[in-house]
Amino acid sequence: MSEDLLYSVEDGIATITFNRPDVLNAITFEIYGELRDLFAALQSDESVKVVVITGTGRAFCSGGDVHKIIGELLARDMKDHLAFARMTGAVVRNMRMLDKPIIAALNGMTAGAGAVIALAADLRIAAEHARFAFLFTKVGLTGADMGSAYLLPRVVGLGRATEMLLFGDTFDAATAERYGLVNCIVPADELMTTAYQWARRLATGPTLAYGMTKRMINSELHMDLVTALEAEAQAQALLLMGEDHRRFYDAFSAKAQPEFVGR
Repeated sequence: MSEDLLYSVEDGIATITFNRPDVLNAITFEIYGELRDLFAALQSDESVKVVVITGTGRAFCSGGDVHKIIGELLARDMKDHLAFARMTGAVVRNMRMLDKPIIAALNGMTAGAGAVIALAADLRIAAEHARFAFLFTKVGLTGADMGSAYLLPRVVGLGRATEMLLFGDTFDAATAERYGLVNCIVPADELMTTAYQWARRLATGPTLAYGMTKRMINSELHMDLVTALEAEAQAQALLLMGEDHRRFYDAFSAKAQPEFVGR
């Protein structure tokens, strides 16, 4: 990792931190590439059970760096533009395909690509002063970027997503919670404490069950009811035969707390 994107692992929790506070953690080409590759690698990293992503300073992430990305792209051809757009989409693809929960701890401004990265996480906790904007149309681009037009309607509903993506307006944490975009709001000094409380709960829980749950949520977005019921039956049959489920039963019988092992 570069100094612009910090990474650490402790007790099964990986922490990814945007670290360009002087420019509100704006993303560069290099950061996009690092994120894409990191989320892909995490799939097979057995030391990591859950991921927390956050930012330093006053912002989570304000989006793409105006000069280092937009300025550079204006001098390039269509092929380079398409390669860039596909790379940014790969970040979201790898986040959603990761069989491990991702918690976004939103410490401030969350805009543009930063808003979509937060959207691609599984859980979102916002500091009370955080602000949000899907601002692509504000710069003359389609509001459909990095999967935003796919994910946002599924999180906040079609009508609200259309409003957010068309206008690109900035809104506060209370509005984000009312829309269903964030799971909860906490005081700024409690943000990371809360994020790690959630992360520890997930890291010590039945991680195989969590991974299957995320996989099924993703898969069932494309299914009709009958297909979804059959897919869930097959997935649940596998988990019913898992060691964690047996550990639950043994612990329940012994009036003890189960110790899950992720199998």
